[in-house]
Amino acid sequence: MRFYTTPHRYYCGIDLHARRMYICVLDAEGQIRVHRNGPATPEHFLATIAPYREDLVVAVECIFTWYWLADLCAQEGIAFVLGHALYMKAIHGGKAKNDKIDAHKIAVLVRGGMLPMAYVYPREMRATRTSCAGAATSRGSARSCSRTSKTRRASICCRRSARSPTTGTASGWPSTFATPRSARASRRTWR
Repeated sequence: MRFYTTPHRYYCGIDLHARRMYICVLDAEGQIRVHRNGPATPEHFLATIAPYREDLVVAVECIFTWYWLADLCAQEGIAFVLGHALYMKAIHGGKAKNDKIDAHKIAVLVRGGMLPMAYVYPREMRATRTSCAGAATSRGSARSCSRTSKTRRASICCRRSARSPTTGTASGWPSTFATPRSARASRRTWR
């Protein structure tokens, strides 16, 4: 397991969702500089971190909405770290859990050199990765395949709904997530 251990002047932990993000910025001494909730847009993110950009690292838990933020940080020359969701026990193990606490814990983990890193796929490889993941899920059992397919559709729609940092456009959520009739029928028999 690899941990991010590079020292910086400021450490930013973000609890990222499809439409909202909670940002926590700590300085090198561990003092909270920013603790703010807001929309998950490039404009809000850049405005919030503007005073701390000179030596900042941004850390996010690896969930399905991180692509646009990684691309934006690369475009702006900001260090970006993707935390491995499975190994981030500090977030999932606590008794109290909310966006404010999660963002602070991510910032503390990256500041302390204890953030387990996940691989940040380059933009060029993401389409191949997504299609390979789709092929792998179709080989499972009927129950796991139907659940995975529904999750993947939600994930893809969520990525499409996040605003692109280059174009600023979003296609929005579909009104329903249709599950094939055969998957619905097999799911009923498993319950």
